[in-house]
Amino acid sequence: MIMERVSPMPTPEMEAERFFLQDDLVRMKELKQQGFFCSQILIILGLELQGKSNSDLVRCMHGLAGGLGFTGETCGTLTGGACLLGLYAGKGAPTEQEDPRLLFMIEALVKWFKERFGAQYGGITCNHILEDNPKNQLTRCPHLVAETYQKVKELLVENNFDLSGTDHES
Repeated sequence: MIMERVSPMPTPEMEAERFFLQDDLVRMKELKQQGFFCSQILIILGLELQGKSNSDLVRCMHGLAGGLGFTGETCGTLTGGACLLGLYAGKGAPTEQEDPRLLFMIEALVKWFKERFGAQYGGITCNHILEDNPKNQLTRCPHLVAETYQKVKELLVENNFDLSGTDHES
């Protein structure tokens, strides 16, 4: 007997999520074509969600690209995702208090990243993910960045952060 797999009818929420994910992918592609790297793309997207821009911060994020300055170490998508969480929950001024949720969110992100990509590629360094082949960047990195961006937003929402950034107005 042949069983046919039936997909559930998409809910409006599923359709909206697919639309926004597609929108994010288009923007990520635009940023990549402008010469930005994974860690920079994540922070730019987060800043844009907040209606902000900060070229100094984007420039700093370049140091995480390619696994800490293109050394092939810890994936810049993971470290960039942790920085994006810090953009929302980190201490940024002497008058601000450290948000205890930040470390828990980073821990959850690292655990998820290891389970999702570390298991698949044998580790969480760029060398592992790309298997020492820079051409793998074209097929692997866009999905890593997109999924990590979605996971970061999910963690922020689960922890009651407003993605528009009004939690920390500067």
